[in-house]
Amino acid sequence: MYILTLSCPDRPGIVAAVSGLLAERGCNILESQQYGDQSTGRFFMRVQFAGAGLDDLRGAFARMAPEFAFDWELHDSADRPRVLIMVSKAGHCLNDLLYRVRSGLLDIDVVAVVSNHPDLRPLTQSYGVDYHHLPLTAGGKAAQEAEVFTLVQHYRADLVVLARYMQILSEDLCSKLEGRVINIHHSFLPSFKGARPYHQAHSHGVKLIGATAHYVTADLDEGPIIEQEVARVDHTQGPEELMAVGRDTECLALARAVRWHSEHRILLNGEKTVVFR
Repeated sequence: MYILTLSCPDRPGIVAAVSGLLAERGCNILESQQYGDQSTGRFFMRVQFAGAGLDDLRGAFARMAPEFAFDWELHDSADRPRVLIMVSKAGHCLNDLLYRVRSGLLDIDVVAVVSNHPDLRPLTQSYGVDYHHLPLTAGGKAAQEAEVFTLVQHYRADLVVLARYMQILSEDLCSKLEGRVINIHHSFLPSFKGARPYHQAHSHGVKLIGATAHYVTADLDEGPIIEQEVARVDHTQGPEELMAVGRDTECLALARAVRWHSEHRILLNGEKTVVFR
């Protein structure tokens, strides 16, 4: 089974051309979604289908692409993405992802976990996953990130997930891993920046707690948003209870974002995303 994703300038005949090419090669379309963005004039499409050989299909779409100015990718759905997870001390998102993989709820391979602290080594190793402690020292950020990138290459990681990794990636590393890093953070931003955001939120009487999963860019916490999750709270809940609710929303939003990325359901649309759920 294969997955085709594409975007291009919107015009008549795109769906007919794609479905016609697949029909000519005896392919059976199992799922098809498309979206035309009137504000940008771009068209987005995801097709899941069975049949034909991958090399033949790649050649056919390569020949068709110039006519429609396709920006396209073709994937074999049997290829499980190789994911490297980065964490600091909080383990809720890491544990949630590892549990979902072990339970068959998330179709990825977690190849390694990298942390700037040693705290989550026992949790990680209980799942049989390699753990790399790469501490950050004063003036040593560039060297530490070089080690991170070496591990990404060593494990042939397709995706890096910042599962509450409490460090800012440099512009250089963001550039090297462009489109391959997903982050999760609380959705109070741009309000309540800095330390103890849940205590700040509690003192302001917030009524909604949320989390945002997004692709990482050099602009801090401003990359294209993939998913957001919210939960309602009230005046009876203290900061610790708000933090517990926040952890739940972070786990849900991040797991969905990773799953949709692994299933090739996310297409970039400028500073936004199109997500075919």
